[in-house]
Amino acid sequence: MFINKTVTNKYKTNELAIFLTLPLKKETLTKNALLPKVLSRGTQNLKDQVEISKKLENMYGANLNCGIDKAGDYCILKFYIQCIGNKYVLNNENLAQDGLDLLLDIVFNPLVENDKFDDKIVEQEKENLLQIIQSKKDNKEKYAFNRCIEEMFKNEPYGLYKFGTEEDLANINSKDLYEYYKEMLKQCRIDIFVYGMDAENIQVPKELESLGNIEIVNDNQQSSTNNSNSNGEPQLVRESADVTQGKLIIGLNVLNNDKFAATMYNIVLGGGANSKLFQNVREKQGLAYSAGSMYVRRKDAIFIRTGIELQNFEKTLEVIKEQLEAIRNGNITEDEINAGRELIIASLRMIQESQEDIISFNFDQELFGEKLKINEYIEKLQKVTKDDIIETAKNVKINTIYYLEN
Repeated sequence: MFINKTVTNKYKTNELAIFLTLPLKKETLTKNALLPKVLSRGTQNLKDQVEISKKLENMYGANLNCGIDKAGDYCILKFYIQCIGNKYVLNNENLAQDGLDLLLDIVFNPLVENDKFDDKIVEQEKENLLQIIQSKKDNKEKYAFNRCIEEMFKNEPYGLYKFGTEEDLANINSKDLYEYYKEMLKQCRIDIFVYGMDAENIQVPKELESLGNIEIVNDNQQSSTNNSNSNGEPQLVRESADVTQGKLIIGLNVLNNDKFAATMYNIVLGGGANSKLFQNVREKQGLAYSAGSMYVRRKDAIFIRTGIELQNFEKTLEVIKEQLEAIRNGNITEDEINAGRELIIASLRMIQESQEDIISFNFDQELFGEKLKINEYIEKLQKVTKDDIIETAKNVKINTIYYLEN
């Protein structure tokens, strides 16, 4: 168990989080997606949601959240509680400790009878998860983005949908899920983060401290070039749906290891209103309702995302390729670079305005062994030069072109 305490008087609240981290695997992904919701429904001490809600109310309206995420080739079960600082409550209560105790109760002391989770709870949460899985086509932009990831990383764990599959969900029962939960705790990495004015005033029970002292090793973790299209021609995937606007998503491999230069390359390419994609695809050519890009740092991949008129597919693809070539040839100005740098630095500084965002940033740094502070991250971005961006551009390769059309 890795415990990170950060004391700060910037906020009037304490944010507490527990993360359980495992390698992404198809055979366990759906169970991982189901577990946080099942665990948050009751514990041995608080038998149902009513009792948990009362506990939160007695903690001056503390907030409890849980869910599932993926980072690189890792699956992460997340549990959060936010509560007000101890100095703002009566009777010298230690709300920070109460919050951590409640999180620990939910994660490590679940409601179990006869060596299984509650059947009714599991079935209810299965139905809720099924609705999430079945609704993934409702938002066409998100659906197209996820489909591009699935195609680009179809031979890697990162290509898996984080909520799992209907088929796997149908085969889960309360006893099997509990058996998996016990094994999962033996194999996962466990991180506890406390960020706030009372971080030093919390203690983890001795019997729990030995849990989760596991360094997760995943052979695919830092690789984004071992999928089938990295060294060949780009694959084109076209699918039809009931859409009035085409969704063109292009997945790019970044084939060098300078992540800070890649961050700056992405911001110049499609990170804001001054970017190549926004200015040339949307503003000048009028080909897209939206045009931008995002950098997936942990997979060395960039995704260009556009919403276009259905008849504009070929022309939009052509103009996008022209922007990739323009940067590769050094056709970028210092104004474009500086505007992009200011944008990404402003977004990094905004992380410091949210305790949950700070914890997520710090956890990501710990998990991937970088351990940079936000100011250090900014300093490295400020050192990226135009030549660094051009060098990155020369090592960017189109992997997958995905188009959702009518």
